[in-house]
Amino acid sequence: MTKSILLSVDLNQESSWRKALPEAVKLATQDGARLHVLTVIPTYGMPMVGAYFPSDYAEKAEAEAARQLVDLIARKVPEGVKVETHVEKGTIYKRIIENADRLDCDLIVLASHRPEMQDYLIGPNAAKVVRHARQSVYVVRE
Repeated sequence: MTKSILLSVDLNQESSWRKALPEAVKLATQDGARLHVLTVIPTYGMPMVGAYFPSDYAEKAEAEAARQLVDLIARKVPEGVKVETHVEKGTIYKRIIENADRLDCDLIVLASHRPEMQDYLIGPNAAKVVRHARQSVYVVRE
């Protein structure tokens, strides 16, 4: 029985949640599990790159992502589903795995884009999560 599910979404790509979100909701509903919905804002790493952005860029991006995530949940998740939202900054696959561990999730649900030839079966972030997560990973094709 699944008690806690982590769903990772990219707010800029509807394909990351169009099919994966309903699947995660279905799984959470059938087991009475808590659904954690995570979005990750990439960091720009090098200080030289950050110099081109306003000083409050990161805070504004995080606040906007949080707002968009709450809006997505309000529109797409039925009442009665226990859901929490999370916004993180960093490397996508690392933050997914770290949050799944921190939140004691039993299952990770994520979408995989149609891969490029060099990715073969699933996209690079999904492949890394599948390879390194200690949880079961449900990859939903778009």
